[in-house]
Amino acid sequence: MTDLFREELGAQLARARGDLAAAREAGDEDGVQAYRGRIASLLRIAARHGIDLPHAPDEEEDEDD
Repeated sequence: MTDLFREELGAQLARARGDLAAAREAGDEDGVQAYRGRIASLLRIAARHGIDLPHAPDEEEDEDD
């Protein structure tokens, strides 16, 4: 079960990163904020469950934290 959860979190993180890149490219600042928050939330969920997902240090917090 943990492996499935890790895979799902990883897939959601990859989608959120792609959406973040698209928002940045489109100049959508609200989208950028939303996806930064989504990424930070996914990383917090993973950490809460003892799952270490590869990430950059600046992904751990959204800009409002």
